[in-house]
Amino acid sequence: MRTDSSPGTLPAREHLPAGDAGAPVLDVVIPVYNEEKDLQPCVRRLHEHLTRTFPYAFRITIADNASTDTTPQVAALLAAELAEVTAFRLEHKGRGRALRTVWSASEAPILAYMDVDLSTDLNALLPLVAPLISGHSDLAIGSRLARTSRVVRGPKREFISRAYNLILRGSLQARFSDAQCGFKAIRRDVAQVLLPLVEDTGWFFDTEMLVLAERAGLRIHEVPVDWVDDPDSTVHIVRTATDDLKGVWRVGKALATGSLPLDRLARPFGDDPRDRELPDVPKGLARQLVGFCVVGVLSTLFYLLLYSLFRQFSGSQVANALALLVSAIANTAANRRLTFGVRGRGGAVRHQAQGLAVFGIGLALTSGSLAALEAATDRPAHSTELAVLIAANLAATVLRFLLFRAWVFPDRGESGTGSTVAAAHAPSTPAYGTTAPYAPLPQRPAPHQQQYPQPYRQQPYQPYPTTQVRAGEAADGSWREGTMRLQPVRPHDTDPGDPR
Repeated sequence: MRTDSSPGTLPAREHLPAGDAGAPVLDVVIPVYNEEKDLQPCVRRLHEHLTRTFPYAFRITIADNASTDTTPQVAALLAAELAEVTAFRLEHKGRGRALRTVWSASEAPILAYMDVDLSTDLNALLPLVAPLISGHSDLAIGSRLARTSRVVRGPKREFISRAYNLILRGSLQARFSDAQCGFKAIRRDVAQVLLPLVEDTGWFFDTEMLVLAERAGLRIHEVPVDWVDDPDSTVHIVRTATDDLKGVWRVGKALATGSLPLDRLARPFGDDPRDRELPDVPKGLARQLVGFCVVGVLSTLFYLLLYSLFRQFSGSQVANALALLVSAIANTAANRRLTFGVRGRGGAVRHQAQGLAVFGIGLALTSGSLAALEAATDRPAHSTELAVLIAANLAATVLRFLLFRAWVFPDRGESGTGSTVAAAHAPSTPAYGTTAPYAPLPQRPAPHQQQYPQPYRQQPYQPYPTTQVRAGEAADGSWREGTMRLQPVRPHDTDPGDPR
């Protein structure tokens, strides 16, 4: 029976090859709402830093979340002045909505975002995106809670941040250290498959995206950052915390009920040792051993409890047979589901029948041990009986695992004749949380080709028809190369109209 995960729809990670210097490799999105004061110095500082330090072509996208002040006009002026800056306006608020919309429309292979206050030191930007460019990781996040991070902020925000991440670890088993740091990046091929699964459109967007990615087995790279709190932040802490807790409950419920098709995010990792075919090493053996040991310990405790209970009104042989029978049925059911990954009712009766045959072997071992003990001692103590039964059960457990793996739940390979396992979601399976109208937008022209009419254009927010395709597949069903040809920007490669 196959127990490995579905290959999914994501291609193997690869280093982005050098190629066309005109195409942006990195698209940094700055979501803003009523930031007329901070927007211009933020964008200019970021643009100067990227021009000076980033070795590839880049773009800075200002995502205006329905601002009511002069933020749209400031964004338009910046976009008209700086060739690598573009502006986009949404008529509905929500940081998650802005990121999803702009990331879905971008053609850059690496997508990032940062807060407009630039609280994070920009020297961490290149370490953030480098693992994504090299193909090492799928997502990257800045962490203010890493040991080597240097953070300046008040005790209130420090307490809230650490408490929130403790809640994520306790409720959603999150292993990343900082969910809400406004400094993240993702590969575009991952975003195309992951974003339709993310429901939140506000501040919980980051957390939900990271939890789903982590549960799907995607690699998240963490970068320690230097961070200085913005005392003029307009974030409403109480309302944001309440929305975040609601999001934790919703995602936790979805994970518990299995309604998230996370297997569609699985990728054939390029050089992962878990995917290597090694002779004489059965797949999934280590995981099955761990699962079988856990089930075995619980079954043994259950068996000893039943034996002590039945021993109150019956002899040792009868009590042993009854306790072993009940615990064997429970053991077979637990191993079927947890150790060997068999789902559904198909073959359950046959598995239980084979499990009872294995139970007969265990019964012979334990009964024979009790008979030998009674022959050696007229009236053995109860503790002595339990010790003999534990030793006999250990021997029976080893034999039970071998018989389960080779006979009851054998690996049928690809023939499809084995036991029913969890079916993989086909790429055409409807995605979780795709009711919101966030489809890819029409491609924008390159920065040096884009025209910016004055005054700043007000783009109405309109839903777009959605066509779900697999990574690397065009909408017409044809296949295209999944990576772009990129190369570092050199002075003689720039466009004549480029002011750099």
